[in-house]
Amino acid sequence: MEAEKKYTCAVVPCPDYGEAEAALARAVAAIGGLDFVRPGMRVVIKANLVAPMKPEACATTHPALVTALVKMLVSRGASVTVGDSPGGLFTQAALSHNYSVTGMTEAEKAGAKLNLNTDSHTVHIEGRAMHSLTYTDYLDEADALIDFAKLKSHGMMGMSACVKNMYGVIPGLIKPETHYLYPDVNDFADMLVDINEHFKPRLSLIDAVDCMEGNGPTAGTPRHVGAVIAALTPYEADEIAARLIGIDENGVPTLAAAKRRGLCGELRGSALYGDTESLAVPDFKKVPRRSHFFLKGSKIPLVGKIVEEILTQRPKPIKKKCVACRKCESICPAKAIVMCERGGRKYPVIDRKKCIRCFCCQEFCPKAAMIVHRSVVMKLIAKK
Repeated sequence: MEAEKKYTCAVVPCPDYGEAEAALARAVAAIGGLDFVRPGMRVVIKANLVAPMKPEACATTHPALVTALVKMLVSRGASVTVGDSPGGLFTQAALSHNYSVTGMTEAEKAGAKLNLNTDSHTVHIEGRAMHSLTYTDYLDEADALIDFAKLKSHGMMGMSACVKNMYGVIPGLIKPETHYLYPDVNDFADMLVDINEHFKPRLSLIDAVDCMEGNGPTAGTPRHVGAVIAALTPYEADEIAARLIGIDENGVPTLAAAKRRGLCGELRGSALYGDTESLAVPDFKKVPRRSHFFLKGSKIPLVGKIVEEILTQRPKPIKKKCVACRKCESICPAKAIVMCERGGRKYPVIDRKKCIRCFCCQEFCPKAAMIVHRSVVMKLIAKK
C-alpha cells in the first residue's frame, strides 16, 4: 500500500459526508496518525464548536467526521472525550445545547464522552507572546489531544483551521479579554502558535468537505471543497488548507508566525500524501488580510495613518438585519460598541478609535448583521 511510505500530511477526496469514514481512515492511515494510541489511553478530540449551529451551516466540525474518528479510537481501546469552549457562557447548560445542535450527540452514541467539565485554571507558559494561559480543565484529563478543525474564512486571521481552532481551549468569556490583550494581528498569531506549542496536538485534522467562505467564521456562506486533511502538526494541516482555498501561505498570519520560529515551511512533495491541485477551489471567497499586517507604519507618520485608515478592514453593522439583541455590545472586548437610537430603533454604533478589529462582534452576531467591511480601494486591491 502506498500509505506505507512515511508521509507527514495527507489530503484525500471526500465528496460528501456519507463517505466520511472511508475518507478519514485513508487520510489518517497515510500518515500513521493513530499509531500512538494504546488500549486505555485517554484521548480528547478538540472539535470546532464555535456556536450552537446546525452542521449544514458549515461553521462547526461535522458530526459524521467526529463520529468516524471516535469509532477509530474506540476500536483501538481508547477512552474518548469530545469537547470545545464555544464563545459565550461556558456552562453545562450551554455546552449541552451546543452538543445537541451541532450533532455531537452522534459521537456520544459511538462511544465518546461529551465534556461537561466547566472548570478552568491558569498556568505560566514560556511563549513568545503569551506567558499566562487560562484554559479548560478537561484537557488535563487527556493522554493525547487531537485537533479537529473546520476550514473557514475568518474576519481577523483570514483563515480558520487547525492553529486557530486551538483558541477554543480558552474558556468562552475569557476569549474577548484575550483578544484585547493581543489587538495586533502579528501578536495574536504568535499567541495562537504559543497555545499550539503548549498543547502540541498529537494529530491535526481538518473537515474541508463543506466549508465556509465569505463572512466567516460563523456568518459566511457554505462552500463545497470535498476534502479531508490529516497532518502530524497543525501547521502542515493549515498549509494544505491554505493551498486548497487559494491563499498564499505567507499571507496567513498564523503560518507566518510559525514559519518565523522554524515550525513550518514550504511543504515538500515527498511529505504529502494526495494532490492539492485536483481539490483546489481557487475562487473560494476569502477575507483579505488586515492592511497593517503588511503595510504597518510609514516613515511619514501622517501617510502611514492615512494608508491604515483607507486599507484596513473593519466590522460594520447591517441595519436591516440587526434585531438590537446587544450581543455585539456585550462581547466587544474593547467596549467600542454602544447602542444608539435612530429612527425609533436602536442600532450598534462602533467607535473606530476604540475598535481593535478583533471581529468578535462579527463572529458571534446571531443574525449575521455584522460584516467585514472593506473600502473601495481595498476591494480593488483584492481583485488583483
